[in-house]
Parts: sequence; structure tokens; C-alpha cells
Amino acid sequence: ASQAAADARGRAERPQSAAASRIIGISLQEAQQILNVSSLNPEEIQKNYDHLFKVNDKSVGGSFYLQSKVVRAKERLDEELRIQAKGDKEKGRRAET
Repeated sequence: ASQAAADARGRAERPQSAAASRIIGISLQEAQQILNVSSLNPEEIQKNYDHLFKVNDKSVGGSFYLQSKVVRAKERLDEELRIQAKGDKEKGRRAET
């Protein structure tokens, strides 16, 4: 059921973004909710990731499950940033020709 939901979300996204959602297992929107970010700002993403990763460390009474969700969310957002950077680079090349 969760895979079907991910597939449905993926159809609403761009093809590369949808593929990243399927590979990593969470959508862009879900990753943004987990890390509590509204935009794809690398500094904000890193700051929230560092905080949530440290707070959920098992040695301080945190949850490995939640820590894993934080890591997956960061991976998903990093992949989206990479996809956007690649798209911007390709747009630049097309504008030059």
C-alpha cells in the first residue's frame, strides 16, 4: 500500500524527481516535513539534519528508527538538489546555443 502511495505521489512529480522518490522510498514533500524545511535551502537542510540526527541519537535516549528517517529525508533532499542543479546546468547550455 505504501509503495502504491509513493507511486501515486511520484506521478505528480517530474520524472527524475519521481524516480528518486521511488529509489529512496519517500517523496520530496515527506522529506521536507521530516526535516521541517519549507524550501530547498542547503544550509537550512543541513542545520535541521544535524539537530535532528543528534537529538535522536540512541546514546542520548533517541530512536534509531527516527534517526533513520532523518537520514533518508536528507538523502532525498540532497538528491532533489542534485537534480535541480543538473537541470539548471542544462538550461544554461541551451540558452547559450
